[in-house]
Order: sequence, then structure tokens, then C-alpha cells
Amino acid sequence: MSDAGATDDHDRDTDGEPSTIPKPNELLALHGVTRELFDTLREWFDVPGRVAIDLADIDSAVTELGDPQMIIALAMRKLQALRLLSTPGVRTTTDVVVAIVNDLERALLQAPVMRLRVRAAATDWDAELARLETGEPLSAVPDDVAQRDPDVDRFRMLHARIHQAALAVVQASDGEVRILE
Repeated sequence: MSDAGATDDHDRDTDGEPSTIPKPNELLALHGVTRELFDTLREWFDVPGRVAIDLADIDSAVTELGDPQMIIALAMRKLQALRLLSTPGVRTTTDVVVAIVNDLERALLQAPVMRLRVRAAATDWDAELARLETGEPLSAVPDDVAQRDPDVDRFRMLHARIHQAALAVVQASDGEVRILE
């Protein structure tokens, strides 16, 4: 690559476009991963089938982008895009894949903790305390406080597969913008 960041001539086809490379298997394997992450986020955050965004003013997003459900809805939209790009036969470029994965990153990192905060905010703590007094079991409490949440473990494993796909795209393209087919 030259100092200006341009792609070398051997990385371009005869029309001057970035050269085409096959999609790495890790990217193609995201089809099922994106569906499962999408479904998990919908369940965890009770995201409806349609979400409206307010574009009335530049500052309209201030409230929306602080709402966990809206944050997750936007991440779900990025998962839809990533699923499309991971589909065989759909042309894309390496930079688009990396950008979408980057856009998803913060929401996917925060989702397990946001899920707990949303659940805590929705919990009727008076009812839970009353259960303690009556000896009734508390709702959704693990037997051991050190017990891992298998849903979160699965979510994190799937999230890691998105990272693996992005890394495979960068490696396959030698860090250059390339067309993926």
C-alpha cells in the first residue's frame, strides 16, 4: 500500500475497481449466528416488530438513543444487514463488513448488562420482598450466586463469532478494501 493509503495496482482489476475475493467461510457462517443473536435480543428487550425513529430534528435522537430498547432495535437492524452481507452471492466490500461489525460492537458488549438493568427496573421489588417473608421462592434466582447464565454464555460465544468473521475478512483482504463475493 502506498503512503497515501491507496490500494496498489495489483489489488485492482482492469477497471480500477478493488479486486474481488471470495467471502471467507467465517463470514458465510454468520447467517445462523445473526438470526440467533437477533432473536435473543428481541426476547431479552421485548423489541416490537416495527420501531419508528424520530428524524424531526437533529437533536431528536437524544432521548431515543438513551433508551435500551431503541439501542437494541438499531443493533438488530445492523444484524439484519450483516446477515444479508453474509449470504452467498450478495456482493459487498471488506470495509462495509468491518463498519457494520464495528457499529454492532457497543450494543452487543452492553446487551447482557443492559438486560439485567431492564429486568431490575421492571421487577416489583415489594412483591419480591414479600416472597422472602413468606418463604416463597424468588423469581429467576440461581441456586448458586456464582452460577453462570447459559444464555449470556451462548450470546457471548455468538458475539465472538462475529469478531472471528471480521478478522477473517481483514486477513483475506490483506487489510485492503476488496470486493467480497
